[in-house]
Amino acid sequence: MTQIIQSLDEVDPGYNVLFCDLWGCLHNGKAAFPDAVAALEKFRSGGGRVVLLTNAPRPWRSVRTQIDRLGASRECWDLIVTSGDAAQTAMADGFVGRKVYHVGPEKDLVFFKDENGKPFDVELVPLEEAEGIVCTGLFDDRSETPEDYRATILYGVNKGLKLLCANPDVIVDVGETRIYCAGAIAAAYTEAGGQSYYFGKPHAPIYDLARRRLENEKGMDRDGMDIVCIGDGIFTDITGAMGESLDAIFVTGGLAAEETETTPSSGPDPKLLDRFLAEAKLSPKYAMGFLR
Repeated sequence: MTQIIQSLDEVDPGYNVLFCDLWGCLHNGKAAFPDAVAALEKFRSGGGRVVLLTNAPRPWRSVRTQIDRLGASRECWDLIVTSGDAAQTAMADGFVGRKVYHVGPEKDLVFFKDENGKPFDVELVPLEEAEGIVCTGLFDDRSETPEDYRATILYGVNKGLKLLCANPDVIVDVGETRIYCAGAIAAAYTEAGGQSYYFGKPHAPIYDLARRRLENEKGMDRDGMDIVCIGDGIFTDITGAMGESLDAIFVTGGLAAEETETTPSSGPDPKLLDRFLAEAKLSPKYAMGFLR
């Protein structure tokens, strides 16, 4: 049975690592949530480690710049691990070929360079010359939908091109606006008969990368990590946590705010939350309206 809590202080003691989602938990795409920043800072002040675990398709340094701009204090996190980080390794190893077609906005071109700004041994080419497809998002996520990519999808599927999805999220909310992400393109590609490959939540590579970085950069023993995950994506954050046998806190005031009737002044409606989780066939340990 999922326990509804009001703040992070109410979780069982003993967790020493927090894997926290970004969009919908720490910020809304326009500004960081002060209560969420304060909650993470408090967790760290008690000796815990905070890993911002995000399906952003860009490398972690790019995400750091973004959340700095949104007002998230660097005192609220220890590490940032992105879907882009995990997917970059596969792309650099030639997983979808050396000539790739990029589906995504210009801002995501940083995905094709290493941390020193050096391009990977991968050439960006027109679709007709590609050996594979790398999708980091939509070219214009404010006006387009996956239907706008029907011709590209059908061409790639007919040519047998693999699609590497750098962000498994299907949708996110930017303020009050809901937009499609790379995961929506990848899902449509798979539905059309193509092969899509994922490296972010809920898939294992991003969790393994986070653990390895805690070991290598923070000196933590993997066996000594007692991790709790926070996220608002039921099929990314919560599914991923439970797939890794990790406890999870479902933030209902993000993507599921309408279904659970969560508002800034009230937590989720218990009956609606139970119905929502039953339909998802998931049972996270905790649920809270907003991270605080």
